[in-house]
Amino acid sequence: MSNDAATLSTILDAIEKIERYSSPFKDDDDFYHNELNFDATMMQFIIIGEMVAKISSEYRTNHPDIPWQDIKDFRNIVAHDYFGIDSTEIWSIIQTHLPKLKTQILSLITTS
Repeated sequence: MSNDAATLSTILDAIEKIERYSSPFKDDDDFYHNELNFDATMMQFIIIGEMVAKISSEYRTNHPDIPWQDIKDFRNIVAHDYFGIDSTEIWSIIQTHLPKLKTQILSLITTS
């Protein structure tokens, strides 16, 4: 397994943890008020951003359909502006963007 493939696998693991940590909640308010699950989810977003930074620039260039830079930028927001995080935005990312990213990462893993 190449370094990029191993990194993609770590990203997939983090996505699946976010799914598990957020699935018991019906909305962003319930999710936000469960400190353990919310904080654990934020850590997984940081891990995803860290892993994206480890993917080779050649690999990222060859797969421009994934918003690599946006993912890294989001990691920086989570890591450096933690108390300014909007739970509604986080919930929206989990519900809307994460499933697409998971599908894309799974596709890359199966074709690697």
